Amino acid sequence: QVQLVESGGGLVQPGGSLRLSCAASGSIFTIDTMSWYRQAPGQQRELVAGMTTVGTTSYADSVKGRFTISRDNAKNTVYLQMDSLQAEDTAVYYCNADIARWRFDLLRQYWGQGTQVTVSS
Repeated sequence: QVQLVESGGGLVQPGGSLRLSCAASGSIFTIDTMSWYRQAPGQQRELVAGMTTVGTTSYADSVKGRFTISRDNAKNTVYLQMDSLQAEDTAVYYCNADIARWRFDLLRQYWGQGTQVTVSS
């Protein structure tokens, strides 16, 4: 069974920072793209940042220059460093990964349970 476990969310003041972590475990042959999504109350889930195995990154325009995605392939872990946080960043943040469980298995998407990030004075 493949499992993604997230951590690092919490309450922070505007201008503050948080670092989210997501570790994949279980039956894993290879992991392709890993990414972070977020969903605010009443809003659609949106892609925040993504990173390929070889290091290519992408970011939503709203977080460029403030958020940084990174990963440790040896640990099957992806991180999201969030700086200069704003109230508009308040949301549940979800980890996503494309994973093959064995050789020649098709890649499929797995999701973490989500972690709450609240930015407020």
